[in-house]
Amino acid sequence: MIEVWKDMQKDKKIRLVISVVVVIISAFLQVVIMEVFMDPCNLISGGFTGISLMLNKIMKLFGINFSTSAGILLLNIPAAVLCYRYVSPRFTFLSCLQFTLVSLFLEVFHFEPFISDQTLNVLFGGLCWGFTISIALRAGGSTGGTDFIAQYVSSKIHKGIWEYVFAGNCVMYVIFGSIFGWTHAGYSIVFQFLSTKTISSMYHQYSQTTLEITTSHPQAVIDAFMTTTKHGMSVLPGFGGYSHRRIYICKAVVSSYECSDIIDNIRRVDPKVIINTYPTSNFYGSFYQKPIE
Repeated sequence: MIEVWKDMQKDKKIRLVISVVVVIISAFLQVVIMEVFMDPCNLISGGFTGISLMLNKIMKLFGINFSTSAGILLLNIPAAVLCYRYVSPRFTFLSCLQFTLVSLFLEVFHFEPFISDQTLNVLFGGLCWGFTISIALRAGGSTGGTDFIAQYVSSKIHKGIWEYVFAGNCVMYVIFGSIFGWTHAGYSIVFQFLSTKTISSMYHQYSQTTLEITTSHPQAVIDAFMTTTKHGMSVLPGFGGYSHRRIYICKAVVSSYECSDIIDNIRRVDPKVIINTYPTSNFYGSFYQKPIE
């Protein structure tokens, strides 16, 4: 039991280092996408980054140079303070690191467009943009802005709200279209739709998975499971049809986001364990949702 706890503490430090590296990569890729795919097509993304881009374009109409980098920081800092109080210091730190690096990289790096076709820019840009947000979320952070809001609300209702975020962004695109033309707004909506779908397919914090664990050492499995998560577990006795030995079937419904850690710890205490996982469409009853770290 003590060894499992020590391993978990060590894993947390390693995961934090990996998370920081992933967030840096996410920030760099976002800047590449903004300059390579978005700028040539006059696109804007959703969230606070999109608002900053739109303000930059509006101010240029009046001859005012409004920095997109400054806008990203000014809009995100109040949301970060709220997130720190109600979500998680670690999540807030990684998110702040991400949007701060985006602001810095925008001033430091400059890239030329890869392709001139507008449709391809929108398609590739939207998919890649969703990928950068997804890896930041999977690392335990976010890209700030509406991601802060989405994570806060999702942690309360235990359900992803990325489709609602997309709907809210559409309001911004209507404003953008009325000023800069509906063609650019339409392409921006397609860009954001692809991004949202990519996030929904890659990020499963609020989806659920059923674990079916077959073991000859139920107490060791229970201890490893309970050390990793706060979910409950049902243990049923049985016997092997081939070996005719006593076995135990342990079943639990957990967040898909936690599966990897749970399985690793169980296999650490029982290398011969058999674990079957399958998605849970609906779960009725009390369900513990692990808070964002």
